[in-house]
Amino acid sequence: MMPDLSLEDSCPGCLVCGIDEVGRGPWAGPVVAAAVILDRRAIPVGLDDSKKLSAAKREMLHDVLNRDAHVGIGEASVAEIDRINILQASLLAMERAVAALPVAPDFALIDGRHCPRGLACESLPVIRGDSQSVSIAAASIVAKVTRDRMMVALAQQFPGYGWETNAGYGTKAHSKGLKTWGVTPHHRRSFKPIHNILCEEN
Repeated sequence: MMPDLSLEDSCPGCLVCGIDEVGRGPWAGPVVAAAVILDRRAIPVGLDDSKKLSAAKREMLHDVLNRDAHVGIGEASVAEIDRINILQASLLAMERAVAALPVAPDFALIDGRHCPRGLACESLPVIRGDSQSVSIAAASIVAKVTRDRMMVALAQQFPGYGWETNAGYGTKAHSKGLKTWGVTPHHRRSFKPIHNILCEEN
């Protein structure tokens, strides 16, 4: 089943944004959220949960959405993740994504179980929302491609961890890089694998 506009049609107001984040699980890099308000006259064909799409399809849809929809990007840094925990950092990134939209939404549909407290509009959490709402699906695609590109750029500065392919997740290549090169400023020190390495070093 593909996502559709059923949830959007049930929301009050004309401008409904979908919100999703990516990067809660990786050992390194920021958590990134996107907020997307679709133009109903120009909804791209093939919008779906970003995890179900090929990298090439995500890239294409990302560029179309940035051209034809209202898009806001927000992120929370590694320092913020370590200070307030990954859940709160994810919600903060969502707030920043909505604040970055060029127009204010009337309502927000949010993937997951939690809504940020600082939104200026009403909101609704939707479990597996990226499989139900085209707006959330669009946000999942934009967030995923944006963060992947960030990690590719960081990989140029810190080669050896495989971030250009693993996006900071805990793969064998990432573990090998940590053993060889150690912990970087972009690693999440509050995450157990990184915390354990730092404890061993001390």
